[in-house]
Amino acid sequence: MKREMATKKNMLKHSAVEGVLCAHESDLPGRKGVGVDPEIKASNLRRLRRIEGQIRGLQRMVEEDRYCADILTQVSSAQEALRAVARALMRNHLTHCAAKAIRTGSAEERQAMYDELLEMIYKNAR
Repeated sequence: MKREMATKKNMLKHSAVEGVLCAHESDLPGRKGVGVDPEIKASNLRRLRRIEGQIRGLQRMVEEDRYCADILTQVSSAQEALRAVARALMRNHLTHCAAKAIRTGSAEERQAMYDELLEMIYKNAR
């Protein structure tokens, strides 16, 4: 029953008229964002490439038996870089997807967006 409710809520979230919410009609992994600013996308991709390099550096540090405190410092740095990407994505989602759904969506679509936002906040507040 709980799974059915979660599936129904998820389908509702993404079955709105295209552009109202931040996804196409499909609830499958192929969902795509609507209204992604090309500059934000490019910035996020640059950050992620930099993070990818940081992770490769961490792997080398572990392979080379580097001092644990130095590795942990670099882990913290990579985590903060990922949090920066998450903040940029959240800002874009709030500015485009959430704002439009809340302004123009039905009551069910607005509630689904509120639920989605709360879930995102809870996950990213850790």
